[in-house]
Amino acid sequence: MQDNRIRDIVIVGGGTAGWMAAASLKRHFGSAPISITLVESSEIGTIGVGEATIPTIRRFYQALGLSDIDVLRATGGTCKLGIRFNDWLKPGSSFVHPFGLYGQDLNGVAFHHYWMRLRALGEQVPVGDYSLGASLAAAGKFTTPSRNPPSSLSIFDWALHFDASLFAKLMRQVAEQGGVRRIDARITKVNLRGEDGFIESIDLDTGATVTGDLFIDCSGFRGLLIEEALHTGYEDWSHWLLCDRALAVQSEGKGDPPPYTDVTARPAGWQWRIPLQHRYGNGYVYSSRHATDDEARAVLVGSLDERLLHEPRKITFNPGRRLKAWNKNCIALGLASGFLEPLESTSIALIETGIEKIKLLFPSRDFDPCVVDEFNEMSRLEFERVRDFIILHYKANRRTDDPTGFWTHCREMSIPDTLQKKIDLWKAQGHFIRYRWEMFSQPSWLAIYAGFDMLPETYDLSVDGLDAGQLSGALAEMRRAVAEVVAATPPHGDFIERYARPQPVAAE
Repeated sequence: MQDNRIRDIVIVGGGTAGWMAAASLKRHFGSAPISITLVESSEIGTIGVGEATIPTIRRFYQALGLSDIDVLRATGGTCKLGIRFNDWLKPGSSFVHPFGLYGQDLNGVAFHHYWMRLRALGEQVPVGDYSLGASLAAAGKFTTPSRNPPSSLSIFDWALHFDASLFAKLMRQVAEQGGVRRIDARITKVNLRGEDGFIESIDLDTGATVTGDLFIDCSGFRGLLIEEALHTGYEDWSHWLLCDRALAVQSEGKGDPPPYTDVTARPAGWQWRIPLQHRYGNGYVYSSRHATDDEARAVLVGSLDERLLHEPRKITFNPGRRLKAWNKNCIALGLASGFLEPLESTSIALIETGIEKIKLLFPSRDFDPCVVDEFNEMSRLEFERVRDFIILHYKANRRTDDPTGFWTHCREMSIPDTLQKKIDLWKAQGHFIRYRWEMFSQPSWLAIYAGFDMLPETYDLSVDGLDAGQLSGALAEMRRAVAEVVAATPPHGDFIERYARPQPVAAE
């Protein structure tokens, strides 16, 4: 019987995506007879602005044998309880999208129905007051979650802000310790098999040729294998996601780092601010149809009152995805597979899920089309559902101070049917739709709906069976329980000083 199993994996490109894939796949296959080779050129830089994550990153590196403290110390990291949205609904508005639950469900009815009835009775309490994660973030506090939470009010999660280049170095260290081979060279040619157009090998500027069974493209926007060699094609989403530029700059930062990512609405897009131990990451994501590069730079630099560590770097992108994440014997990860702006910190998370799908559907050398098709369908659905969640943020805005017309266009534009269906069911009945291969769960959708004051026309009828005084008292008790924990929790900066900063972190 012929052995048709994959023996040689070649990863093209290092950076966050390449080294995450190398470390995770090597750990997964262990001592199995599979070689993993990563080819990157030290002369080629990486984008490196994916510095904010969601909680899945912690499960990813824990599976590699790393602890939270290991990663915080190695990457100059800080803790992230969520994202604070400033001025998105309208100027002066602010809310936190946390990693955690809201309130307590009662009698089989979701908490938000009780909260909406309380609002109908005249008590306009922000939904964030019922979330421990959101309340800790707003107060600048941090603690790790309870291992045995006494109630749903105690349930929250957390992620990291980190230096992306330092995280890639950490992943490289783990991968190479596991036996991944690294080649420092430029690729000069991709060689395709004549009979089927599969990738056979890559030629390097050293004169060497590297052959493989499975190729993983982590070459960034360029898509050296998936696009330049295999001509896979790209689905453009710029009619829904107008932003196609970003300016990124690092700054010294001031004061204790907050335990959240700040995203602030600007005239032609939005600005991020990510706190690290040794610096802050800043950037302006904008639409080139609504602002020039010079105008965007003026907005970004004008908003920062600390010393910049370099000139702002411009990044040009096209929102969308490859028509196939897996084409022939090549799988694209990270920016090579597509791009969605980092509004909800999904870039690294999509790398994680891509790696998990590779493990789940790892092929043999015949590359059965049913396996490839399943991978591509899962990837398409996940990308589209993240896309819809991001579009919601723009669609729901109510900004009337709009000198560029950007926010008006976003509010009035047509949206994908898949998103419109979710909005319609929510508005009609307070009902959430959750599909398989969807990154954001019901609490995240509630955070955005409530933050943008996009609330249902009604609530569950059974809630009217509860006495108004009892309802008010029960929800007041929930708020009190959350507030007591927040009051007793030390500042985020104290946690970083005590656990995550044994020595100063060197700047890049």
